[in-house]
Amino acid sequence: MFCDRCGLNFLPKQSVCTRCKRTPTRYWFQLMSLVTLVVAFGCNSLLGIFLLPRLAIVHPSHFVRGWSWFDKQAALYGWVPLVIALLAWDYLVWKAARPKIKGWFTRKLLTFSLAAGVAPMIPWWIPASQPPTQFLTLIGKYPGVPAALAWGVVLIVSVLLCIDPESRDYLLGHGRVLSIVSTGLLLVVLTLTVVGWTLAYS
Repeated sequence: MFCDRCGLNFLPKQSVCTRCKRTPTRYWFQLMSLVTLVVAFGCNSLLGIFLLPRLAIVHPSHFVRGWSWFDKQAALYGWVPLVIALLAWDYLVWKAARPKIKGWFTRKLLTFSLAAGVAPMIPWWIPASQPPTQFLTLIGKYPGVPAALAWGVVLIVSVLLCIDPESRDYLLGHGRVLSIVSTGLLLVVLTLTVVGWTLAYS
């Protein structure tokens, strides 16, 4: 890759230019896009905890019920498309340049989380697919545990990929598409908040 300030060609493993000691603009794009994405998800989570229950009482409309239903489904199953996308990226994009140990570890984590998420959907009348009684008891007491574990696996894999500059560069690219997506999600959350607040207190 080239430094956009002095034009020096350097490897993606290097986080700063060796000549001018400046961080490339694409790394700033990547960082700010990830921060915006985290802010959007964090705001939506806080709204789902504090605002949506009040809106459901004050103004129980289709808008509020739809927003609440979408948040619940995204919390339970939103990790599935992320895992599939990361596995597809690993096989199609990162295949030629990934380290053997790191690539093997991330693939195993993602495959395990996907298999654990799909397993409860298999009909239990098939003898080989019947889960242990302890597992059923745990799920009955804590229904959010599988989704929390799956989200934890996605978070760990994402952190492992983004810590290394080379794999982060393969995953995020120039950061422009991610910046558009993250900014769009933040605008959607803000728009939903304004509309919900207007409906509740108009």
